[in-house]
Amino acid sequence: MTTPTALATAIPALSTLLPAILAASLVAGCASQSADTTSTASLTPAYACNTATQGKANDLRIYQIMVESFVDGEKGTGHGTGYGTSHHQGDLQGIIDSLDYIKSLGMNAIWMTPIFNSEPVTGQEHWDDRLDATGYFATDYFSIDPRFGTLEQAKELVEKAHAKGLYVLFDGVFGHHKKSVVVPSPSGLLPSGSHNPVDYPDSLPFYKEVATHWIKELKIDGWRLDQAYQVPTEAWTEIRKAVDKASRSVTCQNDRGETVHPLGYMVAEIWKGENTIQKVGYGTGENPALCSAFDFPMRYRLVETFAVNENGMGGKGGDWLDEGMNLHSLYPKHAQPNLMLGNHDVVRFGDLLQRGGIANPEDPQYWLRHKAALSFMAAYTGPITLYYGDEIGDETPGFAERQPDNNCAIRGMCDDHSGRTSGKIDGLTVELNKQQHDLKAYVSSLMALRDKHPALSKGERINIRAVQEVYIDHKQSGDDALIYMVSTDSAPQLVALTTVEAGSEGRLVDLLTGEVFFPKNNQYAIPMKGFEARFLGITNPAVAGPKVNKRKADSMTGEGFLARCDNPTVNEAGPAAGSLYVVGSFPDSNWIHKPARAFKYKGNGVYQTVTSEQKGSYRFQYATANWSPQYTAVDLLQKPGQPTAGKKGGYGTDTSVMIPEAGRYVWSLTFRDSGEIDQVMVSRCMQ
Repeated sequence: MTTPTALATAIPALSTLLPAILAASLVAGCASQSADTTSTASLTPAYACNTATQGKANDLRIYQIMVESFVDGEKGTGHGTGYGTSHHQGDLQGIIDSLDYIKSLGMNAIWMTPIFNSEPVTGQEHWDDRLDATGYFATDYFSIDPRFGTLEQAKELVEKAHAKGLYVLFDGVFGHHKKSVVVPSPSGLLPSGSHNPVDYPDSLPFYKEVATHWIKELKIDGWRLDQAYQVPTEAWTEIRKAVDKASRSVTCQNDRGETVHPLGYMVAEIWKGENTIQKVGYGTGENPALCSAFDFPMRYRLVETFAVNENGMGGKGGDWLDEGMNLHSLYPKHAQPNLMLGNHDVVRFGDLLQRGGIANPEDPQYWLRHKAALSFMAAYTGPITLYYGDEIGDETPGFAERQPDNNCAIRGMCDDHSGRTSGKIDGLTVELNKQQHDLKAYVSSLMALRDKHPALSKGERINIRAVQEVYIDHKQSGDDALIYMVSTDSAPQLVALTTVEAGSEGRLVDLLTGEVFFPKNNQYAIPMKGFEARFLGITNPAVAGPKVNKRKADSMTGEGFLARCDNPTVNEAGPAAGSLYVVGSFPDSNWIHKPARAFKYKGNGVYQTVTSEQKGSYRFQYATANWSPQYTAVDLLQKPGQPTAGKKGGYGTDTSVMIPEAGRYVWSLTFRDSGEIDQVMVSRCMQ
C-alpha cells in the first residue's frame, strides 16, 4: 500500500526490482517501506510449513478486489473517496453481487483489500480520508468498517463464496496502523510502540489475536500480508503457527457438503528482489518464516517482456523470463511464490502498453499481448493472483503518460492510482465490448485448463528453449505432461522442436484449439502467430523426460585492464565529475551509497571498485552521492565480462545485471578526456 507521503520513494522502488468454470473436485473452501526488521537470532523453535496447505495452495487462482473502488452494491454505504480516478461507493454487497461473475472466470479464491474500521479523526486532512478508504491504516481490527458494510454482510459474503467453491482471504496489516488510538482486542491487547512500524516482539500477542479472530469468527481461509517486511521473521513464524492452529480448531462445509478446515494460507507482500524476499520473508530452510510471497521480480519481467515496466523499459524476450524463473533457486525449498500481473499499487498492464507506445485498446496487439502475459500466469507452478479488471484488459483512459511527481497525487493520477478503477462486472455494472468478452473468455479457458491439468500448477518446470523470440517449458506432474510455449515477438514463426527436446514419443495436442501435431523425422513443426501461446498435451511422454542441450553460459570474467581486480589506485584527478558509486538493489546497500561501492581512479580515464556480490538479478546506476551526475548502460543491460557503451542516466533509467554466481566482482567505468562516459563493465575476479 503506497501513501501520498511515501510516493516519492515508492515510485523509485518500482525500478529497483528489476503482476473456465471451477471443477468441484479442487476446492476445499468453507461455508460458515521501513527498516529491515529481520532478526538474525531465532527466538522460536523451527516450525515447518504445512504441507497439506501448500499442496492446496498451488492450485489457488485468486481474484484480488480493491473494495473501495470495486462495486457499489448498497446505497448508503461506501467511502465516496480514495486514491486514484475511481471514487465510488464500493462495499461488501457489491462483492456478494459479483461472486457468480468471479466463479465464471474459473477463479477459486478472492482476496479483499482491508475492510476493518478506520475511524476518522476530527479535523483530519483529506489524504487521511483517502487512506481510510483503502483500509490500510485501521483503528479497529476487530470490527468491519461500516462504510463497507456490516459484520453480518461479511459473514454472508464468506458463506456464499465458500458455497460457490471460493476461498476467502482477508488483508492483514500487522506492521502499522493509523496514527490514533487503536481499539483494544477482545482480550484487552494493543499493539506496542510507534504506529508505523509497530514494535516487535511486544506487538506480537495483539496481531496473533487479529490473525486468529477472523478465522474463528468467519472461517476465512487466510491472509494477504501487507508490507510483510515490517514484521520480524521470528514473529511471522509465531503468527503462522497461530493461524495453523486456529484453522484446525474450526470446521465448516465446503461446496460439496463435506466438513473441512479453513485453508490457512498466508502470502506476503515484499516489494523487493529475490534475496530480500528470502531474507525478510521466507527465512531459511532450517527455520522457515513465511511459506508464500508474491513474485514481484517475475511480475516485472513479465511486463518488461510483453509491455514495459512503470519506467518505460521493455523489449525483453523469452530469455529474460527464463532467467527470472531460474532465480527461484535463491529461495529455500519451502518457498511458494505467487505470480500476479497487476495489483492496486502498480500501473495496469493496459496502461503500460500505452505508456510504451506499443498498443492502444483499438489495436489487435493490445489484446494479443494481454493474452500472452496471462497465459504465462496460467502456466506458472504455484499460486497465481488475477487483479480485477485484468481479465477484460481494463485501463484508465488518458493515464498512460507518466505524471509529474509533484502534483500527481492531488489530481489522483499517480502511478499507484491507475489500478483503482471502477469494477466492470459483465451484466452487473457494464456490458462488455467484443474485445473484452473475447479476453474474458480466454481467461476462463486458461483457468479451466489450469484446473484440469496439474502439470500447470504443480508441475516440475524444465525450460526447453528461451530466446528473444520464444519461451518454451516442459511441465509434468505425475502422468500429466505438456509443453507450454509463448511467442515473445510480434512476427509469426515456425518453431522446430525435436521429440527428444519435447520428451514426447507421439503426437502433441493443442489443449485450447484441438490442433494435432505429429512428428516427422523425429521433429515437430509448430506454427506460432505473434504473441500466441500454446499448451500442447503430450499423449505419450518419454520415460526419460525432455533432454535439452542449452547454450553454454558466457564467461563472467572479462579480458584486459578492465577485468583486473588488483589495479593500483593513482594519486591524480580523473576526468569524471564527483565521486561515483555503484548503487542499486544490492542486498548490502539497497540504493544507499556505501563506501565499499565507491570508485577509485586507476588512471587513463578508468575508475574501478571491487565488491562482494550475491547471486541474483539487480537494478542499479553509477551515481554521485547527490545523484548528479548519473550514468548507466546504453541498452540498460550489462552482462558480466562484457564491456558495453555507457550514457548519462537519470530517474528510471536503471541498468539490469544478472550475477550468476556469488563472489568478488570488479566494476569499471571509462571516461573520455572531455569527461563524457565511454564504457562500463562488471567482471568476475579471477580465482
